[in-house]
Amino acid sequence: MGINQVIGQHMFIGIQGHALTADEKKFIVEKNIGGICLFGRNVADPKQVHDLCAEIQSLRHRQADKAPLFIGIDMEGGRVHRLKPPFTIWPALRKLGDLDAPTVSFHFANRMGQELRSVGINLDFAPSVDVFTNEANKVIGDRSISSDPEMVAKHASALVRGYIKADIITCAKHFPGHGNTLVDSHEDLPVENLDKARLESCELIPFKKAFKSRVDMVMTSHIKFPNIDPEWPVTLSEIFVKKMIKEELRYRGLVITDDLGMKAMSAHYDIEEIPVRALQAGCDLLLYCNEFDVPPIAVEALLGAVAQGSLDQAQLESNHKRILELKKAKIANPDPLPMEEVIKIVGHAEHLKIASAINSGITPEGLLPE
Repeated sequence: MGINQVIGQHMFIGIQGHALTADEKKFIVEKNIGGICLFGRNVADPKQVHDLCAEIQSLRHRQADKAPLFIGIDMEGGRVHRLKPPFTIWPALRKLGDLDAPTVSFHFANRMGQELRSVGINLDFAPSVDVFTNEANKVIGDRSISSDPEMVAKHASALVRGYIKADIITCAKHFPGHGNTLVDSHEDLPVENLDKARLESCELIPFKKAFKSRVDMVMTSHIKFPNIDPEWPVTLSEIFVKKMIKEELRYRGLVITDDLGMKAMSAHYDIEEIPVRALQAGCDLLLYCNEFDVPPIAVEALLGAVAQGSLDQAQLESNHKRILELKKAKIANPDPLPMEEVIKIVGHAEHLKIASAINSGITPEGLLPE
């Protein structure tokens, strides 16, 4: 396995449309790209999503690792909901907090996960386990379960278990918590003056619970906490990633960055520096969503850093092994289900009933305990 292919397995990329272009296929195969992130621009009806996922997974046979690709999507419910009808439209997480019934949260994630998995999506960048501590925070708002960290933790655990039961890889976000910010990291770099004691007493509580529930990944936030690391934002910070997540919290899953194309990163750091620094900080997976010309630049920057000795090749090979281990454990059946099965699962009457009840503030009837 060449270092080129090892690096590629660390990367998630976005794609441009409803099907792969010839250039996208070539890049994914030749660079051994590990994952694809789908957005609204990539998804239409269930048949199209199914066919796109099948097309993506077919490329694994031509890649160096011959491993399934991660196919991820942001499906939190509410505002962050890439799939449209006839997929079930799920309400925002705040509605789950208002009901405060963990069994409902479990079924919310489980039924959503069944629909995702049927069309070939194997990873949901969810749940959001941010504690909503700032009423003026419009970025998170009803994406957060609650302003009570213990309640967020309780439901985060149920959501993680629900996704896992549906064979969906889960990702808790946005570490160590995005619930207090005013600045949108899509637009600029938020700076928070919270100290470590405050994070321990509030923001970290749901992450600890999600970790105990065996969440597969954790996503870093692009936020700077000068009282904890005066130099680097979380995604680029060894203090947060290596020390806090991996050593202090003893998290053994994969650490993925938030989108490295966000202005919180690109307006403050060189595009060639960002991926190198993220891996130096201890991140395992690099996420590029919307800047289609940047992943090839990132690959070259990483190759250069290995050649110069500023990135440890042995560490990258160790990461590579852990990424493949997760794929082997969690993506036993990479391909979508046959369409005749998909149409029985997507928008199932029971799913619509559950979503409608939650949206109306009513506990759905007839849900079995886990």
